Amino acid sequence: MLVFKVLLLPGKGMLTGRGYWSIIKRKPYPQVSDQQGGPMQIWTQASEMAAQTPHQRNRYVDFLRAVSILIVILGHWLITTAYFVDGELTSEHLFKIQPQTQWLTWIFQVMPIFFIVGGYSNAVSLESAQRKGIKYGGWLAGRLQRLVTPLLVLLVVWAAIAVIMSYFEVSPKLIQLASRASLIPTWFLAIYIMVVILAPLTYRLWQRLGFASFWILVALAVLMDIAFFGAGLRWPGWSNYFWVWLAIHNLGYAWRDGRMGKPGQLLIMSLLAIATIWVLVFPGPYPLAMVGSPDQTLSNTTPPKVILLALGIFQFGLLLAVEKPMRQALMNLRLWTATVLVNSMIMTVYLWHITVMIVFIGLLYLAGGAGLGLEPGTTSWWLSRPLWMAVLLVLLLPLTLLLSPLERISRSPNLSNTSPLRQVTGAMMICLGVALLALFGFGGGPLPRLDLAALALIAVGAGVSGVLSGLK
Repeated sequence: MLVFKVLLLPGKGMLTGRGYWSIIKRKPYPQVSDQQGGPMQIWTQASEMAAQTPHQRNRYVDFLRAVSILIVILGHWLITTAYFVDGELTSEHLFKIQPQTQWLTWIFQVMPIFFIVGGYSNAVSLESAQRKGIKYGGWLAGRLQRLVTPLLVLLVVWAAIAVIMSYFEVSPKLIQLASRASLIPTWFLAIYIMVVILAPLTYRLWQRLGFASFWILVALAVLMDIAFFGAGLRWPGWSNYFWVWLAIHNLGYAWRDGRMGKPGQLLIMSLLAIATIWVLVFPGPYPLAMVGSPDQTLSNTTPPKVILLALGIFQFGLLLAVEKPMRQALMNLRLWTATVLVNSMIMTVYLWHITVMIVFIGLLYLAGGAGLGLEPGTTSWWLSRPLWMAVLLVLLLPLTLLLSPLERISRSPNLSNTSPLRQVTGAMMICLGVALLALFGFGGGPLPRLDLAALALIAVGAGVSGVLSGLK
């Protein structure tokens, strides 16, 4: 029953994903056809579409989005410590087994990069909407549909799985653990949808105040951390879900405006950021792990801490310093085609990668623990990780090809006519419902039938926001 423990610790959901064209949609940008064929046919379609990409598009944005999501997926698969011993399936936190592995989170915690990419993309999208005379409601409508539609399918499937498991008298605790683990990726949506809702406001503030708008958010995040560590006030720290991620998102605006500096300045910025992280962790009170923590009472991500800002600046400075050669490299059709292909199904890959792993572990358990007999942390266990991740990737691909067309579903023109107030209200209901399910899973929570209430909240929110009526 403890197999899901390593994935259920606070802050374990690293990151996020969404459809390739969910943020920037200006023709003639390519989309992979929904007419699925063999692998070569899909690659050929992607290659043909990739060849149509305008030269002025910043392909490095798309590349970083794809890479960051893939790193998140590999990180989740890597740290899973399912172990079948003496007829029982157990799991222990990898950071407890090998504390030195906490350093890996400095690489695998790439949610800051994704939010920076989102800031850049949202800036481009808002500029395009302004040129075309598209108002807030029309701009928000497309984003909500592309974020929420694939999510609804995942939730419906897990509701069905929970019902089937209950019918076969599976332990309610196990149902809760399995569903919580599988819904970890949805944490991203609850956060990111709110950032998207606020994007027109934050971008306007950026245009008026520049970096002052960024530092205001940083100051608020720092104050919340002072209250958390200095005064023992934990509840104000939950507002850092806004201050920290909005500040990181603002760095994408700066990138879009070309205000992040030259490569040499970016490297200096990264050095200063890593020095700040070092001070915050070792003399300071912050955990070493940038996501999750052996100490369940203290995490850098639940709620977010200002150290994530420093981590984002450190990573982003290094990545942006090589933007020019990477943009040149991405003019290569093969590399760009791979980027297009990954981005065209990125939301599906992200949402379903843990579900595939959980189902696979369950099947291995039913098969007598086959493949789960290596003790986590041992040399043989580490050597088996590449094969473990390769098998999961093979299992994930067919599901991705089946469900990824949901990311490119047509949107009814009537969706743009939904009032902004309804859209925002519905989106907030969706966020609350997703947060409840991700936190408690199916069958869990302090109140009876909380999962049903959360599902109802999401369904009503999707209806109120116009997402359900917008599908065609």
